[in-house]
Formats: sequence, C-alpha cells, structure tokens
Amino acid sequence: MFSEELWLENEKKCAVVRKPKQGRKRQELLAVALGVKVHTFRGPHWCEYCANFMWGLIAQGVRCSDCGLNVHKQCSKHVPNDCQPDLKRIKKVYCCDLTTLVKAHNTQRPMVVDICIREIEARGLKSEGLYRVSGFAEHIEDVKMAFDREISSADERLEAVHDVLMLLPPAHYETLRYLMIHLKKVTVNEKDNFMNAENLGIVFGPTLMRPPEDSTLTTLHDMRYQKLIVQILIENEDVLF
Repeated sequence: MFSEELWLENEKKCAVVRKPKQGRKRQELLAVALGVKVHTFRGPHWCEYCANFMWGLIAQGVRCSDCGLNVHKQCSKHVPNDCQPDLKRIKKVYCCDLTTLVKAHNTQRPMVVDICIREIEARGLKSEGLYRVSGFAEHIEDVKMAFDREISSADERLEAVHDVLMLLPPAHYETLRYLMIHLKKVTVNEKDNFMNAENLGIVFGPTLMRPPEDSTLTTLHDMRYQKLIVQILIENEDVLF
C-alpha cells in the first residue's frame, strides 16, 4: 500500500515535469505547421498582432516564412493560419512548401508540374525507359535552376502587367477582361480550332496594342511584343483579372 502511494506521488511529480516539455514541444510543432520561425530582429520591432514592443536582444519573436508577419511567440498561437504568401519571398520552386507555392502563384498545383507533364506528353511518351532511366545529376540540377530563374522572372513579369492593367480606365479594363475570358475559352478547344494563346496573340495583338503613330517600321518592330503581351493576358486571365 505504501509503495503504491509512493508510486502515485512520484507519477504526479513526473507529470508536472513532463507537462511543460510537452507544451514546449507542442508549441514547436505548431510553429512549424504555421510556417513561423524564431527570428532575431535588428533594431526596435513591434508585434504586428498585439502592437506591443518586442523586448530582448536575440530571438525577440517569430517571423512567418510565407508572408513575413512578425509577432511575439505567444501571439503566434492566435494568428490565423490563412495568410497569403508574398511572391517576393518565394525565390524558388524546389524545396518549397507545396501549399505555400500554389497559394503564392494562385494556382491549383505548381506550374512546374504542368510544364513538365505538357512537355513529356508532347514529345516524350514514346521515349524508351520513360520514368525508369535516371537522368544525369548535373543535368537535373541545371533544369531545376532554370525553372527557379524562369518562375521568378515570370512572376515579376505578371506583377508588371497587373500593375499596368490597374491603370486602365474602368471601361477599358472591363472590356479587356471580358475579351480575355472569351479568348481563354477559345484556347480550350485548341485541338479543334488550332488556335492557342500564341496564335490568338498574333491575331489580336496589332488590334489591341496599336502604336500611337501609324509608322510601318514601328508596327513591325512592336508585333513580337504585342503578340507576347496578349498571349500572357490570355494564359493568365484568371490571375491578372
């Protein structure tokens, strides 16, 4: 009887010791799930949740790796896990959280998946050893680096186009938006009408982006860019408008 009481008392003491450790572990797991990491801020900083000062010289708070939100460690538990990742913080395609990547680019899946599958289906379905034969490591790294550069530059280009669209008068913006929705539907039937976004860009580019001066030389020089802009508008209609 004595040994049982002693065991129970000892178990209570151990539970008291274990509880803080479990609490700390839970906080660490929660921080990982929310995408926040302990951060040392240089200079004075205030919590973006409670607006109070972050005291200390090191590890004053945590920062969201997706949107850059800076908060106290305790405040991070109260911040909703529904932030919109900042494209400026997404510098690469690989080694990036999947949910963060698709939310940042406003897509259902990573663009690199669409690009790779489209390329394989276009010219690789009959290749011997498809998905079985491994590629050279250095070639794979080159392709991954190229994707990172291309995605980054594509994002910057989309941001620039979106900024320009926001400068359009309401009537111009709405007309262009409605037309792009229609042209996107045209590209869905590309197998029957043979009109993809590039072909439509060639047709509609000179009409939608006519230069202010009726110069033949200027028109010829601008045709390539006119086609490219309209192609971008069609392909990214759901993101830009």
